[in-house]
Amino acid sequence: MARLSRLSRSRAIRWGVLFLALAAVTVVVVVLGRGGSDEAAPAQRSDPEWCTPGTQRTALCPHNKVFHAKEYAVHGDAFECDNFASQADAQAVLRANPSDPNHLDDGGGVACRGLPEPRDTKPVAGIAQHFKCGPGDTRSALCPQPKRAFDARYFLRYGTDAYDCSDFASQADAQAVLRFGPADPNHLDDDGNGVACPDLPGPKDRKPVRRGTP
Repeated sequence: MARLSRLSRSRAIRWGVLFLALAAVTVVVVVLGRGGSDEAAPAQRSDPEWCTPGTQRTALCPHNKVFHAKEYAVHGDAFECDNFASQADAQAVLRANPSDPNHLDDGGGVACRGLPEPRDTKPVAGIAQHFKCGPGDTRSALCPQPKRAFDARYFLRYGTDAYDCSDFASQADAQAVLRFGPADPNHLDDDGNGVACPDLPGPKDRKPVRRGTP
């Protein structure tokens, strides 16, 4: 009987140790699981914690809905293109105050062409009307003089959909840009036939550009 009692106690001890070990493993798994979820949470957020629903939409809070262009147009030279979430927001600020205290205008009434979508490249009329061509400005719709030098690289400097057909003085100039950059980041050849902006005035260059894969 004493031996049986000792065996029973030994088994009870082993089962107790096993139970404690299982409990310890469970605790570790739960703690690690909570830690992993906490670390993953920020990655699931579209904006940082400080971007509350009422915060203005900016480059730091690009998904917020609130944006008041006038608030960016009354503080003098206080903001730069990098402060805005999109080109359309910067354009709205330029449209709110065409005197452009922030110096957002890239020329001819279009702000911050290098910013991402959404886009609004319709020139602010008051600025475009008073634009003065400088000696070094490339030929464009704003500076259409035939003898003026043309630099196709100027229209590819941002590598995004920054210029439209309406920015060019002629179809040949738009075609020169497509020829220089067949990937066509400006979408001058939307139908893919290798001819840019066919409706622009002459001079014309309708020799198709062999389009590569963008």
